[in-house]
Amino acid sequence: MREAQSAARAPGLRVADPEPEPPAPEQLPPDRTQAILEAAKQVGAILKRAGHKFALVGSVAVYAHGGGGRLRHDADFCVLPEDAEAVAGSLRSAGLAVRVPPEDWLLKTSCFGQDVDIIFELAHRPVTADLLARAQELSVDSVHMPVLSATDLLVNLNMAFSEHHCDFGAVLPVARSLREKVDWSEVRRRCGNEPMPAAFLFLLERLNVIDPPKER
Repeated sequence: MREAQSAARAPGLRVADPEPEPPAPEQLPPDRTQAILEAAKQVGAILKRAGHKFALVGSVAVYAHGGGGRLRHDADFCVLPEDAEAVAGSLRSAGLAVRVPPEDWLLKTSCFGQDVDIIFELAHRPVTADLLARAQELSVDSVHMPVLSATDLLVNLNMAFSEHHCDFGAVLPVARSLREKVDWSEVRRRCGNEPMPAAFLFLLERLNVIDPPKER
């Protein structure tokens, strides 16, 4: 109003047009590692509140054990096969959509834009109560939850090798980062007779990641 009155008193002047607002900066992509951790924390908290037996597995479990590197994949949890339906119900009650993929050994959900897998079969073997009992209570970015033991992580990674999927390069950094926490004699006992795990363990010996067994 004052600007209009001033313009009327001084006809030779005009009110300057307002300066255009600068364009909004493009939104930076979210930090993928933190987004995956937030998803893991949220789902872990839901499972804890509901009283389900579970353990964190996969790359986020390696991270929780002190493994380095940035997270680039989804968060994974393992549950007992007989608890899968109840777990799905708890997730739905918390507002998360649960999907049933063609694979008959897991369920899928999403949280904070990240995929989360609920697995009840690891390396073609059903999740057992003994496996979950060996899980360790660890902090996952300040939220405590059961995490699959380092030894069980390496056993399952080794047992997942096959003629069609044998990416030693993906598992080698995990073995290096967790080697002090792994019972390698137990890994050998449980999967060392299979050809692919035996080859990977031999590679670890040649790279001085682990010591060779005392007796061949």
